[in-house]
Amino acid sequence: MRKLGNALLDFFRKGDLLLLFLCVFTAVYGIVIIASATNYMGTHRYVLIQTVALAIGILLYVLISLLDVEILAEHRQILTVFNAVFLGMLLIWGVEGTSGNKSWLHFSFLPFNIQPAELCKISFIIILAKTLSVHRNRVSSLRSVGSITLHLLFITGLIVIISKDAGVALTFVFIFLVMAYVGGVRGWWFLGGAASIAAVLPFAWTHFAREDQKQRIMMFFDPTIDPTGEGVRWQTNKSLSALSGGGVAGQGLFHGTMTQSGSVPAQHTDFIFSTIGEELGLIGCILTLLLLAAIIVRCVYVGMKTPNYMNRLICIGIASMLVFQIMVNVGMCIGVFPVIGLTLPFISYGGSSTITMFLAMGLVSGIRMRPDPDARSPYIQARY
Repeated sequence: MRKLGNALLDFFRKGDLLLLFLCVFTAVYGIVIIASATNYMGTHRYVLIQTVALAIGILLYVLISLLDVEILAEHRQILTVFNAVFLGMLLIWGVEGTSGNKSWLHFSFLPFNIQPAELCKISFIIILAKTLSVHRNRVSSLRSVGSITLHLLFITGLIVIISKDAGVALTFVFIFLVMAYVGGVRGWWFLGGAASIAAVLPFAWTHFAREDQKQRIMMFFDPTIDPTGEGVRWQTNKSLSALSGGGVAGQGLFHGTMTQSGSVPAQHTDFIFSTIGEELGLIGCILTLLLLAAIIVRCVYVGMKTPNYMNRLICIGIASMLVFQIMVNVGMCIGVFPVIGLTLPFISYGGSSTITMFLAMGLVSGIRMRPDPDARSPYIQARY
């Protein structure tokens, strides 16, 4: 008990309490929105599950803060196996969602499903950061770039083949690109990668993309696709209608015309930003983005303050994960990105997403608690 007490005291003295406050406040705000978005269903099930996920998330935030991330990073091979096994479980216990992606694990003894790819984001970030750290004096070497690229292809390949969830796979790609750039990988590697993608894209488009995925992208360029708005454009049109109906101040919580009739698709998950727009208006949308931006800025701030190269990359990787999900989620709600099923961090309903976010933030808090100097930093080549 004494050790536990000392550990908690250490957390309250050195842990990132500001980041914890921002995360909890944003999550509670999200629960209020979820309560309104699911009000028409006549059940408190979603609010209850999200509240439990928040409580678990706070506990995990504290525990992960007390754990030195270097311990996890030193066993990155085990983390790789964990990712493969966890995603592979979808082959046995995986269930399809409404989008047709087999992304969820269903166990009868749990009141909610688990999305393995969410948790794999954290281990992926740690693996990339450690690998780049090992090769940091030759980060642009073939061995270094080849190692991180192979891991990217490995995990995104598993996701696409097993779950067919291209949206989640793109999140991993974005994290990879940001971490590689910040880590010091030279620009010509990115140009080579872009050329390679351009070369294989036609083949992937023809043989791997589903017809509905093709239409979601092509509708931005071809007005003849779903001219009635009852097919592939339906979700986007409903979302835009809800957003435009909110005006500046919104129609009020629990008073949105479309929200309270359940007319917005996935209004408590993928399109919760549209619910916010209808009921809280432009002011609510701006508040939401400011809260999320504050969390991102805090992650970047902690990363820039730590002298440890690997820890800095972990913070940047976590921030980039948030940036991509927010950008895509809001983008698909306002009709500038195709609908690919990414939730709004801390706001959308989803136990796996909420717990993952608090785990990730716990890593950032732990890095702030242990600002250990990087003994080999004088020998790290600067990126110009």
